[in-house]
Amino acid sequence: MMDDGGIQWWQTMGCREEYEARATAHDGSDTGETEMALIAADNGGSFKPVPQGVHMARCYRVIDLGTQETNYQGELKAQRKILIGWELFGEDEAGEPLTTDDGKPMTISKRYTLSLSRNARLRADLESWRGRAFTDQELRGFDVGNLLGVYCMVNVTHDSRDGKTYSNIASISPVPAMLKNAKPAGVHPNQTFDVTDPDMAVFETFHDKLKELIQQSFEWRAQKTPPSKAAQTTTADAFEDEEIPF
Repeated sequence: MMDDGGIQWWQTMGCREEYEARATAHDGSDTGETEMALIAADNGGSFKPVPQGVHMARCYRVIDLGTQETNYQGELKAQRKILIGWELFGEDEAGEPLTTDDGKPMTISKRYTLSLSRNARLRADLESWRGRAFTDQELRGFDVGNLLGVYCMVNVTHDSRDGKTYSNIASISPVPAMLKNAKPAGVHPNQTFDVTDPDMAVFETFHDKLKELIQQSFEWRAQKTPPSKAAQTTTADAFEDEEIPF
């Protein structure tokens, strides 16, 4: 999963993927997808949606969901997906801290197609986050692992469906200069997962729906016996962001 050169599977953007032959040809655009792009936080116990508003956040996990089959208006596509997760800091409008019942920061995640094409949601969010566009060189293969430990501001909105309220990330922006020296220390360990080389100790920490999604991927089904490995995490304060955070 991790080596001196970074996280290998994240460097496949713009390159031929291992499972390309299984995928239906597409331009990498997220436009028209029917799947939920945003996933409500799994905080354990009673469901507690993240409050609406702009919150400081730190990226603590990047999860490879593998190649997933999507259906839009009867057209099947196979697209490599990832899940990016953030822990949140601050207070809600009532002055209550953004924490779960166990005192840890609330978390929120967003699902993306692993693509930096012009219309991809991932590219739009990353360029907004870093405050500038990618160079042509970066577009040839950006290492998404660079996001781990990086702070940002997330604008959270609510969506109500079937009597439940879901928290969605509407936009991401850099931390304002006046707040760069006031970033709280991270709490959740940085976490990665590579579906082509699965760390089962990390996998077992996922909630059931996330496990089921990963198990549906082409890569997971191609492995008869996923190997068992020790969890690979890094300390929450192991990364420091520069003027351009990644």
